[in-house]
Amino acid sequence: MARFYPALDARQRAFIAAQKVFFVASATASSRINLSPKGMDSLRVLDDRRVAYLDLTGSGNETAAHLRNDGRMTLMFASFDADPLILRLYGRGHTVRRQDAAWSGLRRHFPDLPGERQIIVLDIDSVQTSCGYAVPLYDYRGERETLARWAEKKGPLGLMDYWRDKNRLSIDGLATGLLEDDA
Repeated sequence: MARFYPALDARQRAFIAAQKVFFVASATASSRINLSPKGMDSLRVLDDRRVAYLDLTGSGNETAAHLRNDGRMTLMFASFDADPLILRLYGRGHTVRRQDAAWSGLRRHFPDLPGERQIIVLDIDSVQTSCGYAVPLYDYRGERETLARWAEKKGPLGLMDYWRDKNRLSIDGLATGLLEDDA
């Protein structure tokens, strides 16, 4: 049975820290719903009502566009080991970019990861747990190195070109604000 909490407790924080993958969902009233898996060592619990993840360059930038236009976001974590649990964080998110005053204070929480694009912050309105009894068991075998190698090969200028070509608009044509001239 699902239970709701106003903020994260110590057990939920520990659960999040142990996860190797999480899912981000966002949308606007007129856009497609976007659901993206995230991995690597990219998420941090900042306090009991706020989490952030270091967003890496990808084929799209839907979450940033949705947050800029609507703000609603959900993060979901699912246990794939012996103790079943699904944990959802509901709230309002925003994007922090290198040129923003908050960048350096947030950036220090994360390791260096190739292709870093922005930081996504979620201010938590509600925490929900549910059983996860139907989630299958899986074993973690390691991180994929594909994205890191791709980003390193592109280099900083190549990534900027990629952002200009592929990450300025969502698939529904919403501006992401990724580049200063889009803000």
